[in-house]
Amino acid sequence: MARDYYEILGVSRDADKEEIKQAYRRQARKYHPDVNKEPGSEERFKEINRAYEVLSEPETRERYNRFGEAGVSGAAAGSGFQDMGDMGGFADIFESIFSGFAGGMGNPTQQQRRRSGPVRGDDLRLDLKLDFREAVFGGEKEIRISHLETCEVCSGSGAKPGTRPRTCATCSGSGQVRRVTRTPFGSFTQVSTCPTCNGTGTVVEDKCDACDGKGANQVTKKLKITIPAGVDNGTRLRISQEGDAGQRGGPAGDLYVYLFVNEDEEFQRDGINVLSEIKISYLQAILGCRLEVNTVDGPVELIIPAGTQPNTVMKLENRGVPRLGNPVSRGDHMLTVLIDIPNKITPEERQLLEQLAKIKGDRTGKGGIEGFLGSLFK
Repeated sequence: MARDYYEILGVSRDADKEEIKQAYRRQARKYHPDVNKEPGSEERFKEINRAYEVLSEPETRERYNRFGEAGVSGAAAGSGFQDMGDMGGFADIFESIFSGFAGGMGNPTQQQRRRSGPVRGDDLRLDLKLDFREAVFGGEKEIRISHLETCEVCSGSGAKPGTRPRTCATCSGSGQVRRVTRTPFGSFTQVSTCPTCNGTGTVVEDKCDACDGKGANQVTKKLKITIPAGVDNGTRLRISQEGDAGQRGGPAGDLYVYLFVNEDEEFQRDGINVLSEIKISYLQAILGCRLEVNTVDGPVELIIPAGTQPNTVMKLENRGVPRLGNPVSRGDHMLTVLIDIPNKITPEERQLLEQLAKIKGDRTGKGGIEGFLGSLFK
């Protein structure tokens, strides 16, 4: 049995969009295959992506709440219930049942129109890795995709130029064949897809040489896409009509680019805040100092107040990550101050520190001067 998507993300069923997004980020960081090498982490990561894909969109979330997994899987999830006439398998089953028991109540003209009409192309997915600063500031990125494009020679018909597909003789263009079975209980009609034309209602006799009668070719191409500032793990970009080509004049599907951010050696991210650490000497902590620290914007001068304690967090305002969709608004850079207490000191340093210990009235004892230094930062 499929797991509950709310349970996978660890949110309640009334969670708002921001709560779902934050939960997804936490789970994605934890189970990303590049980070988590434990068995089963990759499958868990796929589950998390699927849960977020469903719950992040209001329409799919509503269907999931009403119908569960059945409401967002297969044909239902792909079409968004926008075209009930193209549900495929389910529609064929119902047509077969009702036309069989009702003696063929279906309208052949409508069925032919449904099968021979335009069909939207499939959506495609591409996973793209970004460096930390690329995710922070965004910019243009070149990607390479492989998708189906409508054949330019035959314009998608699959027929050689100068010819055209002919009506299927087996089903007379309806795309279906019917078989009547007589039983002691009456006559039953079974409807199935035409085996000759595969339900299209037409047959290509002279195939286009460029696409071998398929009407589309697999093409690899480069695209330049714009990465918005502030994207994070799991952010999804929709590139309109860069999916597979549609059939019989139908529109192309869309390309969905899922973004994943590489870890940085110096910086970490917490929402729209940037986190890092800075190490200073015990003398700098006692006396205070001015230091140059690294930020995502470059070097910035930081004032360390006298008497700064270990693990003090200092804030550099507006040096964090731009808010997605509002790049003018930025988070902060939070610096954790680490104090370096030396294991060994020179004789001159020891003499000076022992004089300081006497002034303070501190006993150094067996712990030596290092114990005295430790007492300064309790």
